[in-house]
Amino acid sequence: MADSQKTHWDAIVIGSGIGGMAAAAALSRVGRKVLMLEQHQTLGGLTHSFSRDGFTWDVGVHYLSEMAPGDRMRDLLDWLCDTPIEFVSLGSIYDTLHIGSAAPLSLSRPYEAQERDLKDRFPDQAEAIEAWTRALRDGHEAMYKIFPTRAMPEFVGDMLDWWNRRAIAKWCARTTKEVIDDLTDDPELAAVMAAQWGDHGGRPSKASFAIHALIAGAYLPSGSWYPVGGSAAYAERIIPTITKNGGEARAGVRVEGLLFDGDAVVGVRTEDGAEIRANAVISDIGARETIDALLPEDCGHEDWIAEIRALPSSIAHFTLFLGFEGDIEAAGATKANHWIYPTGEADVIWTDAPDGAPPHMTASFGSLKNPAHDPGPKQKHMGQFLAWADWSTVAPWTDRPAGARGDDYADFKRRAEETLMAQFERYFPDLAKLVVYRELATPLSTVAFTGHRKGAFYGLDVTPERVMCDALRAKTPIPGLFLAGQDVASPGIPGALMGGLLSAASVDPKVFAKFRG
Repeated sequence: MADSQKTHWDAIVIGSGIGGMAAAAALSRVGRKVLMLEQHQTLGGLTHSFSRDGFTWDVGVHYLSEMAPGDRMRDLLDWLCDTPIEFVSLGSIYDTLHIGSAAPLSLSRPYEAQERDLKDRFPDQAEAIEAWTRALRDGHEAMYKIFPTRAMPEFVGDMLDWWNRRAIAKWCARTTKEVIDDLTDDPELAAVMAAQWGDHGGRPSKASFAIHALIAGAYLPSGSWYPVGGSAAYAERIIPTITKNGGEARAGVRVEGLLFDGDAVVGVRTEDGAEIRANAVISDIGARETIDALLPEDCGHEDWIAEIRALPSSIAHFTLFLGFEGDIEAAGATKANHWIYPTGEADVIWTDAPDGAPPHMTASFGSLKNPAHDPGPKQKHMGQFLAWADWSTVAPWTDRPAGARGDDYADFKRRAEETLMAQFERYFPDLAKLVVYRELATPLSTVAFTGHRKGAFYGLDVTPERVMCDALRAKTPIPGLFLAGQDVASPGIPGALMGGLLSAASVDPKVFAKFRG
C-alpha cells in the first residue's frame, strides 16, 4: 500500500494526462517509486469521461491509430498497463469528408484502398495521388527519426539530426500546404489531402507536414480503433501499474511551484504548503505552462525559456456535447468521423463566433464506437460536434473565473450553441430530431481543465519550428526537471504517450530497452 505520508520519491509526475501516466508507469515498470499529482478530482487528463442526465462522453478520444495487435504503439501501451486495454476496430472506413458542395468522400484503409478511392474521385490526378501516398509514408518515417533524439544527450541527438538532415528538411521543415501545392493545383483534392488537420491542430499553412503525415498516415496501415468501455480505460488500466509498484496517484492536488537545491529541482510545493521531494520531477502540464506556472523568475536559462515562449499555441475549439434518444444509425450517425468544410476551403477556423457559421466542423458519435455502451430501452447515444476556433472569440472573458463571467458571456454561449446546432441540423437533419440534451464547452473550458494557454487543446502549435525545436527535449537544462506529453513528441493520445515514454527514458535509460524490444 502506498504511504500517503511519504515525503521523498524516486520521481514526481505533475499531471495525469496520458503523457504523465505513461511516464509514471514506465518508471514504475523499471523499479522506480513514483508519485503522480493531478489538480482535478478525476485522474486521466483529457482521457477522462463525464456524465450528464444519463449520458457519458469521452472528452479527448474520438478514434486512435496504431492499436492493432502487434502495432508498435499497442505493444508499448500493453507494457504500461496492469491489464491490457481491449480495443475494437472501427472498420475500413474511418473518416468521411464533406468538402463544399461535393458528394461526401469516405476515407478507408490501408494505403492502397485510400489511393484507389482518391483516384476514383479524381481520375486525372493519379500521379499527384501516388506522390501523396509516398509523401505520407516518408513524412511519417521522418518524425520517427526525430522522436528518439528528444530523450538522448544533446550531442547524440544533434548527430542523428545531422544524419537525417535531408529527410528532416524535406518533410519536417515544410508545411502541409507547401507539400500539397507541389503535388496538385486541384482545389478539391488539395482540401481532401489537408482535411484531417484537426487531428493535430496545425492549420495546413502553418503545420509541419511531417506531423500531418505522422497522424493522418497513422490510420492507414491498420485502421482506427476505440477502447472498449471508453477512454476512462486508460486511467483504469495504467494507474494500477503505478500503485502496485509502490507508487501513488493523488487527485485534487495542485502543484504551486518547484523546490530547488541550488540550481537543481528536488521536488514540488503543493497549494496547501506541503513540500514533497524527489530525485526527478516530470511535468506533463505543457512546456509553456511549466515555465509560466512552476518556475521562479530567477531560475536562469533565459535562452531555453525564450525559445519555448516564442512558439505559438495551437488552435482552440468549441464542442457541442449531444445526447440522443432513438436509432441514430438509421438517422445518419456512423462510427466514422465527419470532417465538414462548408466553403470547400480546409485552412479555416471559426473567427466570428458566435453568430457567423463555423467554416470547419467535426462530428463524432462515440457511443457507436464503444461496444460496451448499453443504449437501454430509450436508445441513449452520445455525440460531439466540434468547431475549431480562434482564441480571440472568448478573449474578453479570459480574466473572469467560471461562474462570474456575467450575462454577456451567458448570452455568447447561448448564441454559439444555437449556431452550432443549426449547422449540425444542416448536415444531419434526421439526427437533430433525436437530440434530447446538449451542452456547450468553449475554449475557456479547456483552460479550466488543462491550464493550457489560450485554450490550446493540442498544446504548442505544430509548426516546423516546434518540430525541430531543441528546447523541447524531455530533459530540460534545469537539473532534475523533465518534460512529458504532447509538447515533447506530437499531439494526440499516441503522441502524448510517446512523450511520456521519452521522458521516462530520460530519467532512467532502462526504459529505452522497451523501445529496442
